[in-house]
Amino acid sequence: MHNDLVLLAQAGQSPLMTVGFFGLMIAIMYFLMIRPQQQQLKAHKALLAGLKKGDSVITQGGIIGKIAELTDTEVKVEVSQGVKLRILKSSIQKVMPDASRAEDKKEEK
Repeated sequence: MHNDLVLLAQAGQSPLMTVGFFGLMIAIMYFLMIRPQQQQLKAHKALLAGLKKGDSVITQGGIIGKIAELTDTEVKVEVSQGVKLRILKSSIQKVMPDASRAEDKKEEK
């Protein structure tokens, strides 16, 4: 008798509800996983497009330095006086705020 009730419950479910459920799951996955990743990628591309010589940067590997030279795909980062590393432009993770600019703004106030 229990099996009969299960079959009746399954038979009564509308195919539209099943499609709606899967549509809802896809929408949730889009807003929780795909969209934030696309926004993060867009922000990283904007960061890379705004790089200029003299910017202090941090790489994905944790190297901190100033940009000495810049090409379309590579960056030479000066990590110490006379020591320059050639890295991929895409491995730049963050541009650090320039300390001298921050001090100038504080003095103006």
